[in-house]
Amino acid sequence: MEPVIEVGGLTARADGALLLDGVDLTVRAGGVTALVGPSGSGKTTLALALLGETAPGVRLRGSVRVAGVDVVGEEGPTRAARDVRGRVVSYMPQHPAHALNPARRIGSVLTELARLHRPDGTDSSGGMDGSGDSGGTGRAGGAGGGRSAAGREHAAGALRAAGLPDDPGFRRRFPHQFSGGQRQRVALAQVLACGPSVLVLDEPSTGLDTVARLRLADRLTRLAADGYALLLLSHDHDLVRAVAARTVTLDRGRVAAAGPTPEVLPAPAAPPPPVAATAPVRPSGAVLEARGLTAWLHAGRRGEVLRDVAVRVPEGGCTAVVGPSGSGKTVLARCLAGLHERHRGHLAFRGEPLPVLRRRTARQIRGVQYVWQEVRGSFDERRTVLEQVARTAVRLRGLTPREAERQARAVWERLGLSAEHTARHAASLSGGELQRAALSRALLAEPGVLICDEITTALDSVSTELVTAEITRLREESDTAVLWIGHDLALVERLADDLVVLDSGGVVDSGDSRTVLGAPRSETTRLLLRSRHLGTAGPAALEPVPPGVQRKEHLQP
Repeated sequence: MEPVIEVGGLTARADGALLLDGVDLTVRAGGVTALVGPSGSGKTTLALALLGETAPGVRLRGSVRVAGVDVVGEEGPTRAARDVRGRVVSYMPQHPAHALNPARRIGSVLTELARLHRPDGTDSSGGMDGSGDSGGTGRAGGAGGGRSAAGREHAAGALRAAGLPDDPGFRRRFPHQFSGGQRQRVALAQVLACGPSVLVLDEPSTGLDTVARLRLADRLTRLAADGYALLLLSHDHDLVRAVAARTVTLDRGRVAAAGPTPEVLPAPAAPPPPVAATAPVRPSGAVLEARGLTAWLHAGRRGEVLRDVAVRVPEGGCTAVVGPSGSGKTVLARCLAGLHERHRGHLAFRGEPLPVLRRRTARQIRGVQYVWQEVRGSFDERRTVLEQVARTAVRLRGLTPREAERQARAVWERLGLSAEHTARHAASLSGGELQRAALSRALLAEPGVLICDEITTALDSVSTELVTAEITRLREESDTAVLWIGHDLALVERLADDLVVLDSGGVVDSGDSRTVLGAPRSETTRLLLRSRHLGTAGPAALEPVPPGVQRKEHLQP
């Protein structure tokens, strides 16, 4: 079969740095090709080049052809590139916040994308899209009505293909009313609504629990079987081994390896199952504590997302929070960080009541630092990232700019970021590099509590080890308390003393982490454990969730 994507000698430069160096790549229809490599190796730069697009300041040279159309030439992106975007090749970015319009309901966006990019869905007359947004009459029976109906049907099909319900209530939601994992699937639905033949998916398993990740693998396999050409960018090597026939490894902008996936990424030995053990002795006093925490989204206490949740983190300890996508983990983190104000219950830092962020003292702001998953929007594009990291120590600790920058560089280097990165802006850093920069920014405050919400999702295994080593060092040397939110149960088992399992906004399991993982009491925990090893869990892992733990589609930010 002829290649759908052909890349030859592709080079990319930005801020004086060489991001891609003579890359060659081919992708064929009806299969999955994976692109792997360390954070900052050039994966996203290459993915954007397939659409004839670049991040600000990036210059492309070389050859990129998609479905026979030249989208990049020796002078950079071509005018023909705009004709293939969406209709032929669609790209799902690493963080769905970059793809979703916060001011529009998802149903109207999906229908509009279908009308725009599909010949049978084009509708210049407007009409109802079934999401509650209207742009005309859209009466059935006329040509416009037929095209509107086609657009709605394509939107509904895209939601189903992405593993989401297609009912009117779901389509009326805004992006902030979904969990991180749900937003990831909505972003996938947007890609599919365009009706492309080529899908470029950048870290699609980010934010997904183990069960949803297994189902994503099945979904991608089905899409390939339907004739799509898929280019999968991922640090999730288990997902790659499960779905990709061919894998290409990038390292420092060059192709380091290419070939059949089993040869490029041999399967590792299966880790031993968790074993229950006696809980270690830890200090009894909680640095951070929540009791009876209930949270909701809308005025009048409508849209409840947390219900009577309790969690505590002792000095120098690590408490992990896990659960299915949409279970309330991020809302819990945002309540503790003071960012989610619609809640009731008792929150305390070092025994003192902890108010919402706008009412916290400088001591409380410094004491409780929050690092979240989607960090790109938190950096100012006009200043270097290192300047912004150092600024934390100036504002919260009173250091001089010179001393703050010296300490920032030290943390920066421990997390694997080089001196070359210090002069760069956010747009020229990868998602993994920005995640580590955001962690550095929080660490410069020298907090008493560090809240980490999925902070390793964009990291390769080497970078993840550097991050976890820094977390361990802080706990041992500074008695920093850590609240760790994540889906990687192997990582949770290594880091956490205590574990809280959430589902549908409530605690369904809690206690010493080894005991909870070794002898789980809830079906939710057992289901997460059965699904943890992608590709080895068997077909049963892809069966519907048992009725006792069927999750509601909560309106979670």
